[in-house]
Amino acid sequence: MISSVVSAAWLHDHLDDPQVAIADCRFSLMQPTLGQEQYQAGHIPGAVYLDLNQNLSSPIGKHGGRHPLPDVAQLASRLSTMGVHSSPEPTLVVAYDDSRLAFASRLWWLLRYLGHDRVAVLDGGFAGWNTAGYPVTQAVPPPKAGTFVPRPNPDQVVNIEAVKARNGSSGVVLVDSREPERYRGEHEPIDPIAGHIPGAVNYPWQEVTDANGYALPLAAQRERWETVQSAEEILVYCGSGVTACANLLSLELAGIQTGKLYAGSWSDWCSYEKEKG
Repeated sequence: MISSVVSAAWLHDHLDDPQVAIADCRFSLMQPTLGQEQYQAGHIPGAVYLDLNQNLSSPIGKHGGRHPLPDVAQLASRLSTMGVHSSPEPTLVVAYDDSRLAFASRLWWLLRYLGHDRVAVLDGGFAGWNTAGYPVTQAVPPPKAGTFVPRPNPDQVVNIEAVKARNGSSGVVLVDSREPERYRGEHEPIDPIAGHIPGAVNYPWQEVTDANGYALPLAAQRERWETVQSAEEILVYCGSGVTACANLLSLELAGIQTGKLYAGSWSDWCSYEKEKG
């Protein structure tokens, strides 16, 4: 079984493998067009750009958070044009970014949610690829004829009603993935209300990797979750359901299968709090 994290050397050796599809997931929350511009300036050969807002999320509504889960049919169509097959031999999708796995992990989680387990993130991201001296290109690959058949697993995601119903129950842990300052409510640069969901514990998503975007060793991933590893459910959220996926990747690396995404996350939660006045 392929690991959820692959090295630049491994990917370089498999650039011409027809069973491997590459997704460039670079993005900036503060500059939404930056990722596309970076892709056009140079990307890993064969990579197709997937935009967080356009491909990996749905339009924003009154509730549901800043990055609602994408339309399944539209994402399936996009993946098919990348040459991704669900069967008989599932394509391995390798996702990369330049944000310490934050956006690549969103695609990693989405594919697993849709029943496609052959997906990995690129350790060290695009910067690591460049540091290794591997080739980049500006050529956009032509569409391919893949057949991606989504099989969503609703057990991997929770909504605000489920969080309210289960929060505080025995065996349930609620994890806030944001920076400690945002968790404590000292600094809130994006959402209208500062703070965190009552009862949540803080596991900042940046701790999944080192400063250069390389995933910490498996022993360190296991150690991160040592105090909650026996929980029956670990409900994970962040600001909008994106960087929480890095923590879900970390849980997977640690061998913990009980993690679930609160897709709307804090931006969904505080949209209801705001209505209360």
